[in-house]
Amino acid sequence: MEKLSEMPALKQWGALIIAAVLVTVGLYFTVFKSKQEANAQAQQKLNTKLRENAELESYRPKLKDMERQVANLKQQLEIERRIVPDEKEVDNFIKILDAEALKTGIEIRRYTAKPVMSREYYSEVPFEVELDGPYYSVLSFFDHVGKLERIVNVSDLLIANTKKPSDAKAKHMYQYGPSESIVATCQASTFYTHDTVASAPGKVKGAL
Repeated sequence: MEKLSEMPALKQWGALIIAAVLVTVGLYFTVFKSKQEANAQAQQKLNTKLRENAELESYRPKLKDMERQVANLKQQLEIERRIVPDEKEVDNFIKILDAEALKTGIEIRRYTAKPVMSREYYSEVPFEVELDGPYYSVLSFFDHVGKLERIVNVSDLLIANTKKPSDAKAKHMYQYGPSESIVATCQASTFYTHDTVASAPGKVKGAL
C-alpha cells in the first residue's frame, strides 16, 4: 500500500480531508449527538418549568388574599377547639366548673363520671354533679355555665331543701352554712371531637 508521504500532494490532501470527515462524523455520533440530545432534554425541562412559573405567577396577586383566608380559617378552628375540644380535657372541664362555683358562691360536693356516649363526629362526656348554696347563687351558677365558651349541657336537674337533700337524690347530707338553702343534683355534659370511639372515663374528684 502506498504510504501517505509517497503520494502526490493532491492525493495527500484528499486523504487528509477524508480522514477529517471520518473523525468529524465519528465525533458527531459519539459526542456531539449525545450532547445535542442532552441539551434538547434540558431545554424541554426548562420550557416546562417556565410554563409552570408563568402559571404560578398568575396567582401572585391572589397570594395575600389566600393568606388572609388561611389565617381566618386557623382562627375559626381555634375557636371551635375551645368550644368543642379535640381531646377529653376532663380535668380542665372540672376546673372550669369549679371556677364558676367559686365566682357565684356555691359548693360543688361531687362529680361522678358516667359512661361516654360516642356519636359519629363527637363524644359526650357526662358527669353527675351535686352542689349546694344560696338559692340565687345556684341560679347564677347555672346562668354562668350556660354562657361558657365551651359547650356544657345541663340536664336532669333536681332541687331540694337543705333539710331534706335526699329529695334531690343527694348522696350525703353535709354541714351546710346558714346562708345555704338548697341542694341540687344534675347531669353536666361536655363534648369533644374524636377520630376513634372513646372509652368511659374513671371517677374523679369526690366520685362515689
